[in-house]
Amino acid sequence: MQEYGLKSQKAGLESAGIKVKKANWNLTAAELTEIAVRNGEGHLTDTGALMCDTGKFTGRSPKDRFIVKDDLTKDDVWWGDINIPISPEHFDRLHTKMIGFLEDKEVYVRDAYAGADKTHRLKLRVINTMAWHNLFAYNMFITPPDYKLEDFEPNFTIICCPGFEADPETDGVRQSNFAIVNFTKRMILIGGTGYSGEMKKGIFSVLNFLLPTQEGVLPMHCSANMGIEERDTAIFFGLSGTGKTTLSADPNRLLIGDDEHGWTEKNVFNFEGGCYAKAINLTEENEPDIWNAIRYGAILENTRFIPNTRTVDYTNVEVTENTRVSYPIDHIRNMINPSIGGIPKNIFFLTCDAFGVMPPIQKLSKGQAMYHFISGYTSKVAGTEAGVTEPQPVFSACFGAPFMPLHPTRYAEMLGKKMEENEVNVWLVNTGWTGGPYGVGSRIKLKYTRAMISAALSGVLNNVGYRTHSIFGAEMPLTCPEVPNEILSPRETWKNDKAFYEKANELARRFQTNFDKFREFANEEILQGEPKENLNYVGKINA
Repeated sequence: MQEYGLKSQKAGLESAGIKVKKANWNLTAAELTEIAVRNGEGHLTDTGALMCDTGKFTGRSPKDRFIVKDDLTKDDVWWGDINIPISPEHFDRLHTKMIGFLEDKEVYVRDAYAGADKTHRLKLRVINTMAWHNLFAYNMFITPPDYKLEDFEPNFTIICCPGFEADPETDGVRQSNFAIVNFTKRMILIGGTGYSGEMKKGIFSVLNFLLPTQEGVLPMHCSANMGIEERDTAIFFGLSGTGKTTLSADPNRLLIGDDEHGWTEKNVFNFEGGCYAKAINLTEENEPDIWNAIRYGAILENTRFIPNTRTVDYTNVEVTENTRVSYPIDHIRNMINPSIGGIPKNIFFLTCDAFGVMPPIQKLSKGQAMYHFISGYTSKVAGTEAGVTEPQPVFSACFGAPFMPLHPTRYAEMLGKKMEENEVNVWLVNTGWTGGPYGVGSRIKLKYTRAMISAALSGVLNNVGYRTHSIFGAEMPLTCPEVPNEILSPRETWKNDKAFYEKANELARRFQTNFDKFREFANEEILQGEPKENLNYVGKINA
């Protein structure tokens, strides 16, 4: 076996029973970019970013993500359609087959950390058959200094082989692609898919199990930033497409991270070393920080060039609407290193409401906050998962159910305790539709959402009048600087009270039906936060 690069002297591939033709250890971003281009894995754009395709899968495949059910996981994991069990025997069979698949391959090995807080970090080893995938791992995880690599010993390993496909008839999986987490053997196997996000979300799922059960840390599917002068931390919960990355990359604040964090007794810390932003319709005007981060070392996924140029056409959806960009967090001008902030003062729940009836911002009571956290309402935006071609209203517990191995109430109880212990404002922000549902209304303008969040962070919204939404029960500000007053009331943007209340009542019923599976675990305070139907359509002013 040929080996090149800075290799750990304590734990090589042999220690994991892996033999390959050639192993490239801990290559630089420049080396990996050069190899990817030479191997035909991608092309350089005119900004220096590497542009690659993910193949058949342009998003995660949640129905093909499995957790090994064994003595460690059988009683803690919330088994079902999200956390799908697979037997240890099937895992071992696939693992053996993958090891055999790798024997005549050249691989790229990366040792990295997940977790900016040294007390709670995971030591990762990522093994890829594609150079650009290893560059993705370089961007998205935290790179140790060279002297740490010399005696690096991983405590979790990812083996990612897009060219290896499973046999559904014998391997215990649904189809040829798969992502399997084994907590006992501390390993993730990924095969049959070139979508790089499976690696990132695999480790997120791992931390979402280990941190609460073993270390008492609340893991969160959120972005986070910090005030430059006040040093106040804000966190933004939300699923893909709700604006976590965009809204946390604020030129006037310091970025802690864009997607995955832990909340300890003392701080909020980023799990990652980079950002993974949606690139569809990206413009320098709307998202200057992300735009300027797309340079040498960044990876664009499934985008296309303007014909006869090397300039990316961000409006092109020829491959998918889920075009993405991965870049190291230090490509953001206003980032904080290490990626750690204090206890949050403001929490924002971001939702992309395809019904077009939720206010663009509303202040939640503790009970309402807990209800909406457990509910996790949003709309899947086109392309974020295989088969999603237009927004679909969904409920995703904790704003991240696909990545949460434990029962949602366990995370909710941890959040509730932290909200109780700290004076935190909680806001529900709709980044979706206004003036009507999807297909009729329009997306709320980004500049209005930014203005409302800025007003909440600065305390301006502490000094304005509020009115109570007649269905959702939360408090809506009457005014907000730089936002037209009528935008703050979704009913006023519809110009049709009867149509508005019919759609709002429909959404309220969906909340109620979804919450039925959690109702027996919820206390009265949480249940009081539930939306309630309003059947009197005409003449209402409080919605």
